[in-house]
Amino acid sequence: MNANIPTIKLANGVEMPLVGYGVFLVPPPEAEQCVADALRAGYRMIDTAQAYQNEEGVGAAVAKSGLRREDVFLVTKVWISNAGEAKAAASIDESLRKLRTDYVDLLLIHQAYGDVFGTWRAMEAALRAGKVRAIGVSNFQEARYFDFHHYVDVKPMVNQLQCNALVQQRGIEPLLAETDCRMMAWGPLGGQGVEGIVKNALLADIGRPHGKTAAQVALRWLVQRGIVAIPKSTHTDRMAQNLDLFDFALTDAEMEKIAALNVHDAGTVNFSDVNFVKYLIETYG
Repeated sequence: MNANIPTIKLANGVEMPLVGYGVFLVPPPEAEQCVADALRAGYRMIDTAQAYQNEEGVGAAVAKSGLRREDVFLVTKVWISNAGEAKAAASIDESLRKLRTDYVDLLLIHQAYGDVFGTWRAMEAALRAGKVRAIGVSNFQEARYFDFHHYVDVKPMVNQLQCNALVQQRGIEPLLAETDCRMMAWGPLGGQGVEGIVKNALLADIGRPHGKTAAQVALRWLVQRGIVAIPKSTHTDRMAQNLDLFDFALTDAEMEKIAALNVHDAGTVNFSDVNFVKYLIETYG
């Protein structure tokens, strides 16, 4: 791991970097170069997914990087089309093949629908077999997360949610803390209808005395709360800036000012909306 990036400890003791590089919407032909650039910039966690269709590019970049496998924290997700115990198990092996590795560090259920309990049994088996070091969920909003957590044997160690200065996920935060589940933020600088973070006047004002940009302040606000952030950029200078978060700290007063920016507490995508769920199931289920 990069000694300059702090880690958090998951429920089973696995150490996870607080900042990683996300490859959502990175086109498959560009993924290898982008991940190679990110690794050179100092990133040691890469977040991908079966649905992104760029696992092969991620795997190639890591394999060619010269880094030891144990120094790169790989995250991927099981897509709804692979839901169910047998299909999920096969898809996990396929992800390992594409990523050119014997194991992934964190495996998530990507969406809260389909046969998630069958998928979870396959993930628990992969955990026992050493194919996965930690398991969790993604986009499980508060009630769905509580229901799922209640009925599984191995409890989710991570819940990846849309979270940023304008979408703060305050409602689910106490439940995650109570169940020893870490929050991981997708869209930490916006995404899915959230604009204005990198140009936000308050964030820029807070950053100025620290010599930091609004984006860096927004990311620092997350990691200072113990939330894992996975910003994406295809520009090497911004990759470096997004990682340069650990030579300053926000004051309590600054943290409170940013907390007042909250607009969409549970996110701009309603993962419980029946039309959204119908789309997922009818398209991928």
